[in-house]
Amino acid sequence: MRTTKLLCVGFVVLCVGAFVTGSPNHLSSQQSRTTAVRVDADDIGGVVAGANGPEAGVWVIAETTDLPTKYAKIVVTDEQGRYVIPDLPKANYNIWVRGYGLVDSPKVKSTPGKILNLKAMIAPSEAAAAEYYPAIYWYSMLKIPDKSEFPLGKASSQDHWLSGIKTLGCISCHQLGNKSTRVISKELGEFKSSLDAWQRRVLSGQASEVMMRNLNDVEPKRALTLFADWTDRIAAGELPKSKPPRPQGAERNVVITLWDWATPKAYLHDEIASDKRNPMVNANGLLYGSPEDSTDFIPVLDPVRHKATEIKMPVRDPSTPDTMFIATANTLMLAPSPYWGTERVWQSQASVHNPMFDGKGRVWLTSRIRPPQNPAFCKKGSDHPSAKLFPVERAGRHLGVYDPKTKKFTLIDTCFSTHHLVFAEDANNTLWLSSGGASSGMIGWLNTKIFDETGDEQKSQGWTAFILDTNGNGKRDDYVEPDQPVDPTKDKRIVAGYYGIGVNPNDGSIWGSVLSFPGAVVRLDPGNNPPATALAEIFEVPWNEPKAAVNGFGPRGMDIDRNGVVWVPLASGHLASFDRRKCKGPLNGPTATGKHCPEGWTLYPFPGPQFQTVTDSGSAQASYYTWVDQHDTFGLGKNVPFATGNLTDSLEALVDGKFVTLRIPYPMGFHAKGMDGRIDDPKAGWKGKGVWSAYAGRATNHIEGGKGTKPKVVKFQIRPDPLAK
Repeated sequence: MRTTKLLCVGFVVLCVGAFVTGSPNHLSSQQSRTTAVRVDADDIGGVVAGANGPEAGVWVIAETTDLPTKYAKIVVTDEQGRYVIPDLPKANYNIWVRGYGLVDSPKVKSTPGKILNLKAMIAPSEAAAAEYYPAIYWYSMLKIPDKSEFPLGKASSQDHWLSGIKTLGCISCHQLGNKSTRVISKELGEFKSSLDAWQRRVLSGQASEVMMRNLNDVEPKRALTLFADWTDRIAAGELPKSKPPRPQGAERNVVITLWDWATPKAYLHDEIASDKRNPMVNANGLLYGSPEDSTDFIPVLDPVRHKATEIKMPVRDPSTPDTMFIATANTLMLAPSPYWGTERVWQSQASVHNPMFDGKGRVWLTSRIRPPQNPAFCKKGSDHPSAKLFPVERAGRHLGVYDPKTKKFTLIDTCFSTHHLVFAEDANNTLWLSSGGASSGMIGWLNTKIFDETGDEQKSQGWTAFILDTNGNGKRDDYVEPDQPVDPTKDKRIVAGYYGIGVNPNDGSIWGSVLSFPGAVVRLDPGNNPPATALAEIFEVPWNEPKAAVNGFGPRGMDIDRNGVVWVPLASGHLASFDRRKCKGPLNGPTATGKHCPEGWTLYPFPGPQFQTVTDSGSAQASYYTWVDQHDTFGLGKNVPFATGNLTDSLEALVDGKFVTLRIPYPMGFHAKGMDGRIDDPKAGWKGKGVWSAYAGRATNHIEGGKGTKPKVVKFQIRPDPLAK
């Protein structure tokens, strides 16, 4: 047990350092009777006060570069302005205050074991205060085409258009509304109008091809005219119509820790800390990231020693192309980047997308290992059981596993494309893999038990198309194709590739979200002899559905709780749940083709403003992914769904129907694509738990700090109160 030196301070008896609260007349008599702040040898604590007294619900940030990688810890003040930053590594720290209604206080030097009272700086104007607002408050100022204007380009409705400027388009890659996007930078050039500037902006850099493709879905000229008007109004001084609230209740108990990893030229898609089925796997161990198309170097973080390293992801075939979904080395760059010029900063063959721990502490990754043309065993004429039923010609990404004990990779060729992955809770430790897009029309799996025993990648894998039981006899039969009408004597194949993926722990069914409009979730029952017995069910998100209490659209990533309830974020600005147990009608037969269970859906509007010209339910929030804390690795309870707040620098946890916002105030620009939980010590209370995520937006240079800023790993913890050590 460590020996600690305990320090405490009353509110009116001690002043420390520059910019410290200076005299008793800054504090009321009520505050002078409050409990003292106490710290031990590895804490920093004190009181934050402004001109009118203590500042509640503001952040105190401690940051250092003394450790092997840049490190920061952030806490929130209580109702009396008190704070404690616990368990700081020995180092010299810059400490400052950030909060809504404030501007940043000057940074004060300090070390652990000190009492440090800080002076909050009231914002001199509404404009100065708004510089610290999350992106959503600025993005909600964008004018949206009226419903009467549709159809508009490829968008059939206002909702369809909105999905394209949110998580089915732009915000799947980066925030909109942050400083980098709401202002036209001088580095972009000189233009006659902001419309010209926007036309040039979307041609910039290695992602220009993708930006243009997304714009084509929302009618480019109309969309860019609206974005130009938005930036013009902001440049003229227009401010958001609403203000973000300060943290309240449990939000003030949050402790946030950040570590730099990777490089300024890399972006992260995801991280992994533990096994989803058993969050005590890899306790206190290394974290691994997935850099997708940006680099083949996987970032690794040691959160105990505060050290960031990298490992190279190999490919099997050296002719593997250096390009994937986002433009990399060999694809078109339409115009120079205002940050990197014509330099091609993204270079990746492997395109590592998503990592997952297994029960042995190995890290499984969806990764490209060869060119897309499939080997013969995948194709027509093969005797592979899956190929006989559904032969596959191409696969864009495959599979790999890294063993931290041996420090070696094993690459696995798959006939099906891979994107996200999840382990089933079965005797075979079956690894199920989504394909990433609706057009694939299939799902694949790897029997890791067989693979570990034999090393046979062909024998270990399988895949299946999605077949609906539209003849209602409870088994898989001959089927009609997706472009053919339902035949009540046959089954029907649908094209509905999974994006997010989850396993129902109760019945072993595999669920996935479908990226389309209005979108859907799909359930796959593998049966006792997949692929021959696999049957699917599809449930569309209720849109223009009078039987639904609330309508929505545009699902992205999803997860499932221990009760089998599916949770999915929607581009309409909702967190949605789908509970199959609530379905009233038949789940198979000729009418069970997607619209047959609106009663299974419940939609919860995300916090934050809606677009000013949109009247429907929801918010301007564009959440990318949902993860369910099945094992209470955070501290808000079991089965709590967490959604990424991609426009609010946050994770959003839904507790008893209400959102708890876990916001990262610094650096602004937190854009997560996933998260997971880990229990490092079940006997250590809140200190032994945590939820992990990463700064995962593709535009790393949009993070506060600009060019040169590195991606970050984030650990969220929640303590009993804001002063717990």
